[in-house]
Amino acid sequence: MQPGGNDEAPDIAELAARLGHVYWIGGGSGAGKSTVARALADRHGWRLYATDDVMPEHARRTTPEEAPLLHDFLAMDMDERWVNRSPGTMLETFHWFHGEGFGLIVEDLLAMGRETCVVVEGFRLLPHLVKPLLTGPGHAVWLLPTAEFRQAVFAVRAAAGSGFTGRTSDPERADRNLAARDHMFTTRLREETACLGLPAIEVGVTMTEDVLVERVTDAFRL
Repeated sequence: MQPGGNDEAPDIAELAARLGHVYWIGGGSGAGKSTVARALADRHGWRLYATDDVMPEHARRTTPEEAPLLHDFLAMDMDERWVNRSPGTMLETFHWFHGEGFGLIVEDLLAMGRETCVVVEGFRLLPHLVKPLLTGPGHAVWLLPTAEFRQAVFAVRAAAGSGFTGRTSDPERADRNLAARDHMFTTRLREETACLGLPAIEVGVTMTEDVLVERVTDAFRL
């Protein structure tokens, strides 16, 4: 298990067997992970687990020793997080990009029981952490947004007033930093999925929601 997990965790083969009912959707920010996961949950009667929703709870369940990058981040103000540091530094120090708290995701999934399949989604699902938990192909996929697609998605979100960078002293610079950091993270995911032989789907501006759902359905071999 990763930091934040149970010290008496079962071995990885046992974990994989106990999570055989789980379908994993990882990927870059703004790639449509939440949309696809909701569609599949509704279509198949699955349970939906969004890792973004539990981030505050998971932060509370960690200690500085278990998740040092997370607690360093929590101690920063908004400008320190998003304005004053380079995108490269933001990438290399962002806790969720380094697997802090991933063990808590696993704990939550194990606590749900196996009566119903679960689709779990979020950028916290790093390929090298998920792969050992897979019993075979067809249970995980990563969505990789092009820069144009992500820009279009976040322009809509910002227009709706949902951008947290608006709470910084320089929202435009914060947005540029965030876009550059997330582009680098997506590049990292692309390289890692290719290296590990895991399925990934490039999400561009011409891809409709219905097509993306069907592409993920095919990846899951449903």
